[in-house]
Amino acid sequence: MGHEFELRKDIELAATPEQVWEAIATGPGIDSWFMGRNEVEPREGGRTRQTMFGHTEEATVTGWEPGKRLAERTGTGPDGTFMAFEYLVEGRDKGGTVLRLVQNGVLGDNWETEYEAMQAGWDMYLKTLAAYVAYFPGRYGVPVGGFRPGAGAPDQVWAAVARAFGITGEVAEGAAIRFTVDGLPPIEGVVDLTGQPTCLGVRTDDALYRFLHSGTERGNALVVTHHLFGAGVDAENAERAWQDWLTRLPVGPSD
Repeated sequence: MGHEFELRKDIELAATPEQVWEAIATGPGIDSWFMGRNEVEPREGGRTRQTMFGHTEEATVTGWEPGKRLAERTGTGPDGTFMAFEYLVEGRDKGGTVLRLVQNGVLGDNWETEYEAMQAGWDMYLKTLAAYVAYFPGRYGVPVGGFRPGAGAPDQVWAAVARAFGITGEVAEGAAIRFTVDGLPPIEGVVDLTGQPTCLGVRTDDALYRFLHSGTERGNALVVTHHLFGAGVDAENAERAWQDWLTRLPVGPSD
């Protein structure tokens, strides 16, 4: 039996309403902070598409007021489940913008786990949006993803990630990191997002790196959803390198 839900999030962004609209209502803009690769038909009745790990989700644009409001809704599944999203963009007199998100719909039998995952996921992605508009205005990122199911329990995985970053002790926001991924240039930056046991983020001069743990009830998967802003990014090579990094990351009981 389906379970109705509603989720609300607000965030203040250091950007104009026009910049925020570009980030939430265009494919390249969404690619720069959210999941997967995205397409948006810019009209009411248009379609949105999000492709990640070979799977595509589609929705219909149900509200289109450029610079102010975007709404979309997925189709209804055989079990009655669906998702609806509304983004409200509000400019501030002294600069900046508030983005209000409302997500509602019907979840399936495992609705409590799914709801908690959405809450944590939105916290990470909205903070990533804030970093995008603040540090990479006017630029588009190339999305790069990777997925390792059954990576390990959260404490084991985050200990392994911290070791890879060269961090000992608590992983704190602002901590300097330097690490390597075979086949890619060295990565130097700072921890800009701490949300363990769910997520961890690193910002460099040309990228936003995001690491996400699904939780034990959702398979202990370790997921990366990065956004690369450098010139001439080879997305295929980067995805292959990051998938290899995920697969080889040493995680075990001793972590």
